[in-house]
Amino acid sequence: MPTLVLRSFPGHFFRVFAGFRGHLNVPPMRWTNVPIHFIDFEGSIASGILEYGVVTLHGGMVVETETRLCRATGKVRAEDEAVHGLSAKAVEKAAPFTDEFARFATLRASGPLAAHYAQAENSLIKSVWPYPRVSPDFARMDMKGSLADWGPWIDSGRIYAELFPQLKTGKLAELVEIFGLQAELDALAKEHCPKERRKYHAALYDALAAALLLVALGRRPEFSRMTVPWLLQTSTANAAKREALRQGDLL
Repeated sequence: MPTLVLRSFPGHFFRVFAGFRGHLNVPPMRWTNVPIHFIDFEGSIASGILEYGVVTLHGGMVVETETRLCRATGKVRAEDEAVHGLSAKAVEKAAPFTDEFARFATLRASGPLAAHYAQAENSLIKSVWPYPRVSPDFARMDMKGSLADWGPWIDSGRIYAELFPQLKTGKLAELVEIFGLQAELDALAKEHCPKERRKYHAALYDALAAALLLVALGRRPEFSRMTVPWLLQTSTANAAKREALRQGDLL
């Protein structure tokens, strides 16, 4: 297993993990105290979302999952079908993803959305609905702010790249293998996933894998007290945006 490396924000890391002493009247927003919704979509802008998977973490464990197929809204390319295994015919009787706004807006209002390299999920959901309802700003420790945005997202891919810069891969399947999580993932998939979709590039399976990476990180003693604002900041590759999130955390 790789050696843990913290390289970019040691001062901020320890300030946030110390429980935000400057705001003793505000309970720390521990990652275990807020529902975190890991999302994976199969499909593309061209075909539309063909399948979604949602895994909700709370208390450091999987508490709820959801998945279904969605009717294509455009052409399903052969090269995409070869990856996710979903043809236009396979999803033709399913309701379209557009029926799910209330579900996803409710998820966003209750906790931050998360994904493995979340740019793809963010782009796909915005292609259907540019904005959710006005929702809490979970990047702020006091949760006094609000915004109409699907993000910021907790991004397991970015977090692992930041904390383990010596890793030569950020691919979901390879990280699961490197950190010894495959057997646990397969057990979760047996419990939650449709039998024919217990594999990578199936939406709920991939969402479970990404969620498990965060759970595994939280099991490490040095990360057991990590907070949602810290996760959101660490998920942000853009330095200016990360600093803006940190400043918001201090207001």
